[in-house]
Amino acid sequence: MSIPRGTSIVGLGMTELGKVYGRSPRRLAADAVRLAARDAGLALADVDGLLVSHGMGGSPGIELAAALGLRDLRLLSQVNSFGATAGAMVSYAAMAVLSGTATTVACVFADAPLKPKQSAGSAYNRDAREWYGFGGMTAALGLRSVNSFYALAAQRHMARYGTTSEQLGAIAVSTREWASRNPLAQMRDPITLEDHQNSRWVSEPLHLLDCCLVSNGAIAVIVTGDDRARDLPRPPVHLWGWGQGHPGHRKERGSDFGLTTGAASSGATAMKMAGITPSDVDVCELYDCYTYTVLVSLEDYGFCAKGEGGAFAASGALGPGGSLPTNTGGGQLSAYYMWGMTPLSEAVIQARGDGGERQAPSTDVILVSGNGGILDHHATLIVSPHRKGA
Repeated sequence: MSIPRGTSIVGLGMTELGKVYGRSPRRLAADAVRLAARDAGLALADVDGLLVSHGMGGSPGIELAAALGLRDLRLLSQVNSFGATAGAMVSYAAMAVLSGTATTVACVFADAPLKPKQSAGSAYNRDAREWYGFGGMTAALGLRSVNSFYALAAQRHMARYGTTSEQLGAIAVSTREWASRNPLAQMRDPITLEDHQNSRWVSEPLHLLDCCLVSNGAIAVIVTGDDRARDLPRPPVHLWGWGQGHPGHRKERGSDFGLTTGAASSGATAMKMAGITPSDVDVCELYDCYTYTVLVSLEDYGFCAKGEGGAFAASGALGPGGSLPTNTGGGQLSAYYMWGMTPLSEAVIQARGDGGERQAPSTDVILVSGNGGILDHHATLIVSPHRKGA
């Protein structure tokens, strides 16, 4: 068997996203993989690798493979780096293809936290009985949710660099402007900076419009070698580089928690592999669980100096017509929340030229980020509609 010299994403499968009820995560995942295979012009039997994000319960890889009728897989694993999982899965799939471990790998994420007649805010609530030990102490002080910890990180950045709520709001506004052009987005009505400032506090300094959506659904991509990709019907999205960063910052005085993230190291690794610098990037699809994560990621990737992310966002650079189109589908803030598959799916859409009204003017180099945990994990991908070096 010959080993391909490069790898590409050749299939994208997206189920209905948002308030989608009546299907389990496993069923949604199976639907997404089938859609991705169909999109790629492949039969399910062509898939010999399956990477599954955690969260489906039981033994999701084995059970999903059985549901899809996949046999004799050469690669099967469950991956969990939280929001960085999609980027990690794609990089593992690429390495498997390049090494000859597998030839065609499906990567899938599915979730269904929304329930009928329940608020989105209750979807990820933890039972108070789970708080014990040191975690119980932080809960007693008010740090009872992911929102609280990201608010702490954002407050740290504000205290150190003078970042303002209005600058975070500029990110929410530009992201919604992109979403207004995306028929798949959950939230398409335009918003203003005043709307952002008037939205209720979730955990100060984060307003409601600083926080991502909650969505049900599934997204899958298929990775294969460039030698096979050129014979398939859809334009391949070539993988130029990838990297991970897991900084291990402790949430204590003297650490860099909230000031720097794993984007700094994962971005440097991915860009070096791709042979590019930040100035070569045409479009960014960044993990935006909060407006703050966009701002700090832009700094850590080198698109602006440390501490200048707020001014960069407020300049209009990220929105339609800006110098660095960012989260062109509306991101997790306004389109849909599928962990790291949200930015990755939009990168595939943009690289193929399928963005419609939201299509960026240039997509030669697209940077994709994934952020997981409380700034614990980061994954970066560099993708392009062109073969590397072509």
